[in-house]
Amino acid sequence: MSASPSAEILSTHTPALFAAAVARAAALLRAGEVVALPTETVYGLAANALDERAVARIYAVKERPAHNPIIVHVASLELARRCARAWPGRAEVLARAFWPGPLTLVLPRAAGISELVTAGGDTVGIRWPSHPFMQAVIQACGFPLAAPSANPANQLSPTSAAHVAKWLGEKIPLIVDGGHANVGIESTVVDLAVSPPRLLRPGMISALALNAALAGTGTELSKAGANAGGALRSPGQLEQHYSPRARLVVWDWAEEADLARRVRDFCVPPARVAVVAHTQVPLSGGYGRVSVIPHDAAAFARALYGELHACDEAGAELIVVEALPATPEWQGIADRLRRAAAPRR
Repeated sequence: MSASPSAEILSTHTPALFAAAVARAAALLRAGEVVALPTETVYGLAANALDERAVARIYAVKERPAHNPIIVHVASLELARRCARAWPGRAEVLARAFWPGPLTLVLPRAAGISELVTAGGDTVGIRWPSHPFMQAVIQACGFPLAAPSANPANQLSPTSAAHVAKWLGEKIPLIVDGGHANVGIESTVVDLAVSPPRLLRPGMISALALNAALAGTGTELSKAGANAGGALRSPGQLEQHYSPRARLVVWDWAEEADLARRVRDFCVPPARVAVVAHTQVPLSGGYGRVSVIPHDAAAFARALYGELHACDEAGAELIVVEALPATPEWQGIADRLRRAAAPRR
């Protein structure tokens, strides 16, 4: 059987190229295809959220479990309200405070949103992304886009067009190159279909910021756990997720000797070990790769997935990430690393 043709990759770095890429992406989406598009969080694998067959193609291309729902992307408050059966005051407050941006609101789904998008549940996650290309495509289409990350299920999320091409280049017709993702990890997800609202997935919009915005509504986020059984109400709830091919661990070390001892316990040759540090940078040990990401949450999130992709491509068998500060702005990054480090089943 012959291999599938490689995806067309379109650039957006001039106004003319941007417009041509919007037109091409919109035409494919209107025809029921799936395409990879840039957002400010990670690259998304997009399809018409109102076309069940197109949404089914997302699941097939990603080999995504049917119980894992997909976020719906919009480019206006009006379109967001059409995707939800109810739009409470708290949704208006958070949307006006943080949209466009990396925040997803979970609300009762409108009748037009397929149960395939919501994994059989009665709620839907809705986001208005800030990336200008994603906004332009949604506006050109006139319908919302279902768009999980453009990678195989549970693997590392893509933050560049090259990452998408590596994973899905022979499975989809189009990848739009909109540059490196500026946020770098997936959106914060808040469930507004329950009272009080719950934080389902932390991200770069912190619980502190969300509670500050909600203060005028007389409510704040519940401190209860994310999902309380039943259908998943948001992506990012699986215990093992966002994973590189290499085994990933998150460690704290005060001295290089301590790091070296712990590496020896894993029986992995140092040349096959990659270390991602922000403060305690090893200067010896013969590690195959040592990288430093700034001790700043936003910069760390922006660089993290790209660095993990690079570790995999360098042939690492073990990736050691320096433990993060236990402060609110790092919560989303810590969540991704915890799930990436979870044992494979």
